[in-house]
Amino acid sequence: MNSVYVDLAIGLVIAFLLFSLLVSGINEGLVRILGIRSKFLWAYLRDTLDGADGKRSWIPSTVREVFARLPFGHRDARPKFDPMPPPAHSTATTWSGRLYERLREIDHSSAGRTSISFVPPGRFAVAMMEMTAAEGGVPAMLERLKQDGSPLYGPLKGVWDSAKDDVDTFRKGVEAWFDGEMQRLTVLYRKYVRWVIAALGLVLTLFFSMDSLEYGKAILSDNAVRAQVAATADGGAAALAGLRAKCPEHPADPYACVTEILAEPAFVKIVGSAPVSVVIPDNGNPRWIWNGGEWLSRLVSPGHWPGFLITFVALLFGGPFWWDILRRLTGIKIRPTETTP
Repeated sequence: MNSVYVDLAIGLVIAFLLFSLLVSGINEGLVRILGIRSKFLWAYLRDTLDGADGKRSWIPSTVREVFARLPFGHRDARPKFDPMPPPAHSTATTWSGRLYERLREIDHSSAGRTSISFVPPGRFAVAMMEMTAAEGGVPAMLERLKQDGSPLYGPLKGVWDSAKDDVDTFRKGVEAWFDGEMQRLTVLYRKYVRWVIAALGLVLTLFFSMDSLEYGKAILSDNAVRAQVAATADGGAAALAGLRAKCPEHPADPYACVTEILAEPAFVKIVGSAPVSVVIPDNGNPRWIWNGGEWLSRLVSPGHWPGFLITFVALLFGGPFWWDILRRLTGIKIRPTETTP
């Protein structure tokens, strides 16, 4: 009996893991195609170096803006891609543009705007020191930032005062400050990503009409059929009556019915509830089948809603969580990577 519940738990965990990986994969694909990380970083850099110019920050502050402004907003803060090396004398009209001039060497975009989505704190500090040298020193740099109304003036002024006129200490302070800002920005980015993951999880749950309760029942049903087959094998011909009752369409050969049932496991049945599914017959080529009517009927049926809700909540935990649960249930151990001295 315990093995039945273990099979049920493993089946559910595997389903949640696969769907979570699918959600993560779609999210990562959208992030790369739309350049979300790069947009997010340069929106922050522009607001930090140049200010919002009396306008709202490009970084979204509401859930609606996460899906509207962040991927498709017309105020793209990313600088235009430039393959040229850093110029000796800056021609940029903004501080974020001057920063990009110092970061061109780590940009590998082939067209359009920059693809830089992460700036190492050490590299940012070096870029700031290069800009400082071009201004004639830290005091002159701070004065220029103050005149331009840059929000960067306050943090750098505090770092310079703490450094007590020591340039090397100032560089390390800028690096530490930017490292902290990147950590804060990462937390903010993950906060927005949660909403995207939730939206994708809801869409996939409804698209596949993944009813976890129905799926669990299907797993138990498969186990019951297997147990019936085992009992039949031990009981001889007299035990076939139970299988014939389960398979009225195959009265002469109930094993053919069992073969059909076990050849279509519970997970395949659940995935097959999508609007479009594929059927692989014994003979012939696979064919696509439109299940729109049945799929819509499942969506509007209140009996499936609790299962949909369980699936949606489960996907919010993410793939790493379900992978850890699967390892605990199955005893899978990952060997530590050996390092050579």
